[in-house]
Amino acid sequence: MEVFEFLSGSGAGPEALIIVLLPIGCILLLFGLFSGNERAPLYRRIEIVRAHHQKRAPGEAHVSIARQKKKNSEIEFLDNLLRRIIPRQEVLRLRIERAGMSLSIGVYVLTSLLIAMAVAFLVGTVGRAPIAIAVLTGFTIGLSFPHSFLGWRIKRRQTQFIEHFPDAIDLMVRGLKAGLPIGESIKTAGEEIADPVGLELRRVTDGVRIGRQMDEVLFEASRRVNLQEFDFFTIALSIQSETGGNLAETLSNLTDVLRGRRQIKRKIRALSSEAKASAYIIGSLPFIMTLLIYIMNSEYIIGLFTDPRGQAMVGFGLFMVFAGAGVMFKMVKFEI
Repeated sequence: MEVFEFLSGSGAGPEALIIVLLPIGCILLLFGLFSGNERAPLYRRIEIVRAHHQKRAPGEAHVSIARQKKKNSEIEFLDNLLRRIIPRQEVLRLRIERAGMSLSIGVYVLTSLLIAMAVAFLVGTVGRAPIAIAVLTGFTIGLSFPHSFLGWRIKRRQTQFIEHFPDAIDLMVRGLKAGLPIGESIKTAGEEIADPVGLELRRVTDGVRIGRQMDEVLFEASRRVNLQEFDFFTIALSIQSETGGNLAETLSNLTDVLRGRRQIKRKIRALSSEAKASAYIIGSLPFIMTLLIYIMNSEYIIGLFTDPRGQAMVGFGLFMVFAGAGVMFKMVKFEI
């Protein structure tokens, strides 16, 4: 109790509860930021296939490719510091690449710190909150906002990729039917199709051009894109290179599958739009009514936020609203 009084400066009241809950939220955000990928089993299977293709025949020369070591920042001291305080930096770097951004980890961390300082300053000065609450609020938003922004950029980039990827495969099929090898077909599609599909295909072409194996470059692109559609394409090329067959027909069938998946996703989005709209309306009603009542008669509702019983009711209500929103979100989300 004395700890809460020392931190909040106003006794063990609602501030103490906030001080207890905010670190828990920060820990959950850190766990979500640096936790492993849910598609790890798929990537393990891809790694097994890649290891199989990387087996060299006896006496075959080994080609070593020099790669530039990625730095977290341009300052050596900051680079070493970030390497110590941030675990699993490859996960964060991979998320930045999936978002199509060229930020370094140092810039990302600096942006998070600036957001945290700005929010803490506003909460402490404008909101006149205790220093501990202002700092913890700024720390929470400084962690969650960049992470959410990256997630939004990744989702938007994946949507754009799905829209253009079948057209890229069709262009490869036409190139194969015209007699071009698969490498030249991928190069042509990378030059003709808009980004992000064109960018990833150009990366594959550049990797093959400097002497790397096609399978290795495709598997790296598959991990970077993080889409099942591209995983299908990568595995189809790997199996065809091992067993042979008509690659043009295989890719043509793959295009039909991808377009069918895209059509089903759009149909699901259309059917679930009514439920989403209802969820938005019902979920916003408590906040809208609270604001209207506060504008019309603030003395009538102010007790709900000053009385401990009212604060408990508000906390329970917010918990139920967010729990219901999470359940409805899971109900309209389907894996195809």
